Amino acid sequence: MSETKTLWPRVLRWAPLLLTVAVLARLAWTLLVPNATNFLDLHVYVDGAAQLRDGDLYSFRYSENTPEFPLPFTYPPFAALVFYPLSLLSFAVLAIVWQLGIAGALYAVVRLCQRMIIGRGPAADWARVREAMLWTAAGLWTEPVRTTLDYGQINVYLVLLIMIAVTNHRWWVSGGLAGIAAGIKLTPAIAGLYFLARRRYSAAAFSAVAFAATLGVSWLLIREETREYFASYFGDADRIGPVASVWNQSLFGAVHRFEAEGTAATVTWLMLVALCCGLGVAAWRRLDRSDALGTLIAVQLLGLLISPVSWSHHWVWALPLVMWLVYGPFRELRAAKYLAVFWSVVTLAGVPWLLSFAQPTIWSRVEPAGLAWVALVYVAGALAVYALMICCGRRVHLPRESSRDTVRV
Repeated sequence: MSETKTLWPRVLRWAPLLLTVAVLARLAWTLLVPNATNFLDLHVYVDGAAQLRDGDLYSFRYSENTPEFPLPFTYPPFAALVFYPLSLLSFAVLAIVWQLGIAGALYAVVRLCQRMIIGRGPAADWARVREAMLWTAAGLWTEPVRTTLDYGQINVYLVLLIMIAVTNHRWWVSGGLAGIAAGIKLTPAIAGLYFLARRRYSAAAFSAVAFAATLGVSWLLIREETREYFASYFGDADRIGPVASVWNQSLFGAVHRFEAEGTAATVTWLMLVALCCGLGVAAWRRLDRSDALGTLIAVQLLGLLISPVSWSHHWVWALPLVMWLVYGPFRELRAAKYLAVFWSVVTLAGVPWLLSFAQPTIWSRVEPAGLAWVALVYVAGALAVYALMICCGRRVHLPRESSRDTVRV
């Protein structure tokens, strides 16, 4: 124990260098590894939004690096308006800035997690800054963030937007940011449940108003695209990609990997959704009122589970989850420590990525069929977190300094 106490300050001293090395290594990976510069999703964002000039946003397909599955623009029309200015920039410059921005956004997410769990704590703040650097350096190599960087995805930015929203003390800022995030990509709308769970009803209501405003702006500026999206593409999971792929770590993907089809698959999925909704509500109701981050994680896990498509890169919330397990109210419990190790191992190893080698094509299921059980890894981990919250909730409390629902940012 004494050796550990002596070693940790030395590790903290090197935290800025370790983070710098991690970022530079990530950039080197991008430049040197074949296909690491595809930035598939960033191309979809930018090239798709550029189609607004010609009015064929939802007929756009990006196929330069994905000829077997030309990628459509699957996002709400408001997202195209947000991405359109990026289409005016040099893509090479944008890709580098995008990656550096993700690293910065991930660091900001870590800092906000610290504040939600621990509070501001002036005496230890510099040590926390260095700890945040270490979390960020490690987080860059977890599968959700790693694939976000590979594809040029927007997930980390959206997580940061939601983190700022839930930690802000102004209802109109909180609701506005959450509504805008949902306007860009529908899945952040689940944050409205967080506001309801925390009894921040004004923020919840205004998030719906802000989301409606994104629709209104889209209707005014790109009416045909808005009509086309909600009339033809809203809720069409098949258009997004192969739902049975191991990359889809949602209940919907799990059901289809077990070869359920048609009505049977839909009914099974809806039953599991209802069950998980019940577990999610039970989980956050069992948490202490002071545990704001725990409530947020319970809500976000629910969103990832019940969404028809939750690609592995959508699970960026795994990093805040591990931080909550390490620093939060259950940190002394053996089950919380085991879960922290579990999530660290499966995200750093990239279990869905490893399983993808047992998938003949992106449209195929894993072979042999028994690997479908292994492919439940994120779903099983999320349900284990719910079990921890439900079984151990209300037994432990956060320190008084972090009992506030929001922090000023």
